[in-house]
Amino acid sequence: MMAQHPEAHQEHPPHPTLALLGEWAAAGAIRALDLSLTRFIHTQAPEDDPAVLLAIALTSERNGHGHVCLDLAQALHHPQTLLTRLRDDQPLAQGIRLALARELGALTLTDWVARLRASSAISRAEDARDPVDPRPLVLDGDPERPLLYLRRYWAYEQRIAEGIQGRLQQPLPLPETPLAGLLDTLFQPAGDRAAAPSSSPGPGPDWQRLACALAARSGFFILTGGPGTGKTTTVVRLLALLQRLVAVQGLPALRIELAAPTGKAAARLNESINAQVNALPPAEGIASPVGPIPTRVKTLHRLLGPQPDSRRFRHHPGNPLAADVVVVDEASMVDVEMMVHLLDALRPEARLILLGDKDQLASVEAGAVLGDLCQRAHRAHYTPDTRDWLARVSGQDVPEPMVDANGGALDQAVTMLRTSHRFSDQGGIGALAARVNAPEQDPRDPDAALAAVRAVFERSAAEPDSTLGSVAAIQLVDEADPRFDEQVREGYTGYLQRLEQRPDDPDASARVDAWAHDILQAQRQFQLLTALRDGPWGVTGLNTRIIQVLRAARLLPGEADAGAPAQRQWFAGRPVLITRNDYTLNLMNGDIGITLPVPVRQNGEVRTVLRVAFPGEAGQVRWVLPSRLQAVETVFAMTVHKSQGSEFEHTALILPDAPNPVLTRELLYTAITRSRTRFTLLYSQASVLGEAITRRVNRDSGLSGRLLRRHPPAP
Repeated sequence: MMAQHPEAHQEHPPHPTLALLGEWAAAGAIRALDLSLTRFIHTQAPEDDPAVLLAIALTSERNGHGHVCLDLAQALHHPQTLLTRLRDDQPLAQGIRLALARELGALTLTDWVARLRASSAISRAEDARDPVDPRPLVLDGDPERPLLYLRRYWAYEQRIAEGIQGRLQQPLPLPETPLAGLLDTLFQPAGDRAAAPSSSPGPGPDWQRLACALAARSGFFILTGGPGTGKTTTVVRLLALLQRLVAVQGLPALRIELAAPTGKAAARLNESINAQVNALPPAEGIASPVGPIPTRVKTLHRLLGPQPDSRRFRHHPGNPLAADVVVVDEASMVDVEMMVHLLDALRPEARLILLGDKDQLASVEAGAVLGDLCQRAHRAHYTPDTRDWLARVSGQDVPEPMVDANGGALDQAVTMLRTSHRFSDQGGIGALAARVNAPEQDPRDPDAALAAVRAVFERSAAEPDSTLGSVAAIQLVDEADPRFDEQVREGYTGYLQRLEQRPDDPDASARVDAWAHDILQAQRQFQLLTALRDGPWGVTGLNTRIIQVLRAARLLPGEADAGAPAQRQWFAGRPVLITRNDYTLNLMNGDIGITLPVPVRQNGEVRTVLRVAFPGEAGQVRWVLPSRLQAVETVFAMTVHKSQGSEFEHTALILPDAPNPVLTRELLYTAITRSRTRFTLLYSQASVLGEAITRRVNRDSGLSGRLLRRHPPAP
């Protein structure tokens, strides 16, 4: 804690910058938290420099939007990217933006950095490593790209970089001969056994095979790729390879842990892992026993061991996990704080393998760890030494454009899978996702991007092909357009009609469980997604309207709880999403359940009561009393963020009728790729769609630069 200045309690006229920030907070441009932090530092440091006070408020404000730091050069050159809580239709928006531009326009980067360095509230990076340094902010980065951090997030980024660096430098000598032979067993068809599925049809190397080879020699590895590219298939073969390698060398079997950020993502990985493990070729010619591949996936919180009423975990550097290998799926959802806890929980020699789609939405909380680490994945940047080693052990040739003599250590530990086995890029869902995600799109030309996306929809309508996954676009007249109601009825009728098939015998628990399991499976056939939480196009407004539509269609009971908002009522058929981990009930954030009318025997009579059914392990059903669920929300409509880690046969995305900063290509791509066989886009304003396609999520961070600085180009 900083020593308080003797004059801190004396009355002073309001500081002009604090007065300005107060106006911004009142208008909703910054949070009350941002203003309070700036005021606190002003009184405690004390700090009077307007440029410093503005930087503190903006750093806090950016953190609230998921940024780890404030990029000072970006702020000066593009002030329009700041204060994104402001909507253009707000009365004071233009005046506030002009005031911000005026304040920043009076600064140069050199001047701003010098004034921040002179502040008693801001530490330099070299001083911040001292644990007794009390200053609440840290100035770091390169001269061309200085970055201002809240100390906690600077420390998080440091610890992540150090944890990854230690594993990248970890020597893992591998005998090339058994490695090459084991790769042949796992990937190459042989005449005397069932052929392994082709992992790379068409021209180009087998990226799954290359990934396994690279991961086998690294203490840290990232496997990234879009839906259907074979990330789970690859990691199962990788784990088999690692277990067989230690068996060949006569070493003990590896202890492996599998994890995912949410319960839903963990359940999906469970299903995929089980199927893939059963498809592995046998381990032939290995004298020592081969260790098992686990098929039970835990949530990250469960893996680390949460402490009640605390942000701390049972596993940490003083009590690390008893694991030799930890695999984390859906790593794009992992924020900087959770990544720090994960790395802290690992023994220094433990391997960490991250799986995920680098192009999906970043985590809800601060940071975009996977995206930062995969910035160079598309071009690989493998060194000539890596290329030659891969050719020897895998028989695969890395394309020459992906070889870089200046590739860094991190580059050698990242592989991007490039071929989707689920979708073709020739049409349908695959083509739409690729078009939205196209790197060559000009952000200054949303009309061109919109035309390209429309062409995919038109081609799908003209040439329907079930193997490609169908896509359709419906332009709504307004929020009351009846075609929205049609989509809702069509999407949710399937599972809601099954409510009528309920067994009436309260003693037939197996039949009741089977009925509930069938409904849970049917509910996964369709999901409406939205970008927003509030307003008529947000989760709250849409869920209220959907309930009305389904009640009018007699698909939901018409009775309402007196005095309860529609989205909080308990009724048969209500789908609910867990919004906070509940370790007592063993329900995790992201779990989805269905409220069902269940027959019970009470006092000799058969009655119907409401219970919430959740998917359990091995196809079982878990029943929970509604009264025990305190942190839930109705999910006829769900935010795209909440859908991460889930898949549905048919996904529909509805866009609002006005531009919004949350509408980005990453959001569109994530929504599209939640679909397995069908995607529908509902929108009213073409300009909103065009802007979303060309707007990218850019979270300020120094992680990738920090790792590049720590790992100079390979000799």
